[in-house]
Amino acid sequence: MKTIRLVYIVLYILSGALTGLFYATDESYLPLTALLIAAIAFVLQAYADYAPQPAGIVHHGVFFKSISNRGILGWLLGALLTGIYVALYWFPEVLGKSIDGAPNKGFIHFFDSISTALNGHAASEWFAYGTLYTYLIGLFGIRFMWKYRAHPYHLRRTQVILASQFVLAYFIPEILESFSQGQAYFDKDLKNVWPLNYDFFYSWHLDNMQTSSMGMFFFVFGLAMFLIVTPILTYKWGKRWYCSWVCGCGGLAETTGDNFRQNGPKGLVAWKIERWSIHIVLVLVSIMTAATLYGYFTGTDQLFGLSIYSHFQKPYGFVIGALFSGIAGVGFYPLLGTRIWCRFGCPMAAYMGIIQRFKSRFRITTNGGQCISCGNCTTYCEMGIDVRAYAQKQQNIVRASCVGCGVCASVCPRGVLKLENGPLEQRINEPQSLVDYIKTKG
Repeated sequence: MKTIRLVYIVLYILSGALTGLFYATDESYLPLTALLIAAIAFVLQAYADYAPQPAGIVHHGVFFKSISNRGILGWLLGALLTGIYVALYWFPEVLGKSIDGAPNKGFIHFFDSISTALNGHAASEWFAYGTLYTYLIGLFGIRFMWKYRAHPYHLRRTQVILASQFVLAYFIPEILESFSQGQAYFDKDLKNVWPLNYDFFYSWHLDNMQTSSMGMFFFVFGLAMFLIVTPILTYKWGKRWYCSWVCGCGGLAETTGDNFRQNGPKGLVAWKIERWSIHIVLVLVSIMTAATLYGYFTGTDQLFGLSIYSHFQKPYGFVIGALFSGIAGVGFYPLLGTRIWCRFGCPMAAYMGIIQRFKSRFRITTNGGQCISCGNCTTYCEMGIDVRAYAQKQQNIVRASCVGCGVCASVCPRGVLKLENGPLEQRINEPQSLVDYIKTKG
């Protein structure tokens, strides 16, 4: 392993040197080369960290322990991530965004050659962000699979996460964008569904989707995903099909954020806040969308004397779309865990959670007689659910917030927990009294 560690350190240095060389020479092949070399180094590091260790949940390595336990490195990383998101949303010129037609520079310029190859034009701040986002999911997804290599469920789940992010959210939208140069823009991410995709019904988006057959496909597909596909799949498999297998936010949380899953707020207070906040956001996005559609079909820009843009769309986009989902949702990973947005704000999670709670075949069954109260399940539940309490009461876990990641079952040393999809009857079971148990068994 010493040789492997030396190799990946050398590769990291080489990647850094090629990055510096790019900014000195502007050679277009250097960014992709530097990223590929860094990826190889990261995979070798993951192998060196986990191959000698038994499969499990321990955060091996001093650095990852420090950032995952809210140490000084964790606070510094949280400040850095928050600063990057603030710059991305409101000060993109800090990242090198083009000003008054001048060429990109700085961080954004690093991705120009990749953007040109995929969609035919220089990188924007959002392309740079999306590329880095996808890159990190890929790298940490491989690391996650090394860590949980003894659990087939997590291997399959992570493979689907990677395929969804790289194919549905990255390559297909960028390639389609290259085919539609000069045409109206609309969101081409096949898994970005309303109400998470809150601007789907904005007038400019509806108009743009009507300009081409491709746009009409995305319009029909988007409606079908919300009205038909999501309810059916959530009924069959719970919200895990989306939150832990497909969603980009969930993909980043499960891979890049794995070291921080235990930092999620727990306890009754957090649950009460979560229960109210996530449904309030669902109501807000519904009101905002209703106002938007009213304006679209009536041709007005006001509702009850209020500007639809200034009083409905803009506040929601600023507070929920930027501050909550972006800055707090990812920037606070090292401090508050990886599912802050998913737990407290995501309207898509709220929509599916209502279905999962009352009309879904999904549940986590428990065998409380085997529970030794180690607390691993509760500690590593990123949704803040007191899993151990359910296990000790021998109750199935049927919670609107559960994303079915399955980590609780994987970290249990006694096999107490199991993810299941069964009949609706007896989903919510109560522990039997001794008399009832004897009657049942005859």
